[in-house]
Amino acid sequence: MSLYVALQMDPIEDVAIHADSTFRIGLEAEARGHRLFQYAADQLRYDEGRVIARGRPVTLRRVEGDHVSFGDWEEVELTQFDVVWLRQDPPFDMAYVTSTHLLDRVHPATLVVNDPFWVRNCPEKLMVLDFPDLTPPTMIARDLAAFRRFRDRHDEIIVKPLYGNGGAGVFHLRRGDPNLSALLETFAGINREPMIAQKYLPAVSKGDKRIILIDGEVAGAINRVPQEGEARSNMHVGGRAEKVGLTEREREICARLAPVLREKGLIFTGIDVIDGWLTEINVTSPTGIQELERFDGINAAAMMWDAIERRLSAR
Repeated sequence: MSLYVALQMDPIEDVAIHADSTFRIGLEAEARGHRLFQYAADQLRYDEGRVIARGRPVTLRRVEGDHVSFGDWEEVELTQFDVVWLRQDPPFDMAYVTSTHLLDRVHPATLVVNDPFWVRNCPEKLMVLDFPDLTPPTMIARDLAAFRRFRDRHDEIIVKPLYGNGGAGVFHLRRGDPNLSALLETFAGINREPMIAQKYLPAVSKGDKRIILIDGEVAGAINRVPQEGEARSNMHVGGRAEKVGLTEREREICARLAPVLREKGLIFTGIDVIDGWLTEINVTSPTGIQELERFDGINAAAMMWDAIERRLSAR
């Protein structure tokens, strides 16, 4: 099976080739004989009934500083592709939402991964609300008094943007911290979105597990350990990845999520678990597969393409 594959992503020439998950997905695609085309979300348009992307064919190789070759710029209707990967990084703003609406118009005739309808309706920090018994105490609000009461109940809390990513804007606040009101005022001046607060889990100092699920099945996990004096474990802000296994509690969480993820066409998902508590379900642009492959030899990219090829063959 030779497929024509589009990568909707941030500029591929700028990726870290030993860390970026989309790059690894692209390498695996080429190893299987699939052709790649890359475009940015701002080069996607609806034009009189057609959804069109302006981009370039690409050839990838794992060579630092010379990892991509480009063909000529061209415009291609998305219906000409067999698969489109929705892989640009958040923030999950209205531009991101709009791109999912446009991709809805070609999916499932052209298979979009992950399903754009469910990417739009299952953002990272909201899908966990469907599993309250698996998550730490959580609140979504804009009201300062509500945040104060939530902090008083739990002593220490994490406050972060509802649609942020990569650890940006994440704050650890203790009881009596005088910065809570100033923090909320600052975010209120930037946008009208609520914030999310969760009870602080001290065990985060030992790591925040990223568990990779492929079509609902567990591929493996990595542990992300924050730097000394840092509450955030995200690798974007200096977290260190390390080899790790899964506990029975974590397998229970994955088993609960599996049928939901499969039903919604969420082929590549990365869930975050701290001390046995589910904190996020990442469906927009999950990461971690290159680290998993280095630690455990698990080729998650191959597992994804196996799942995609099965779906296309079943048609």
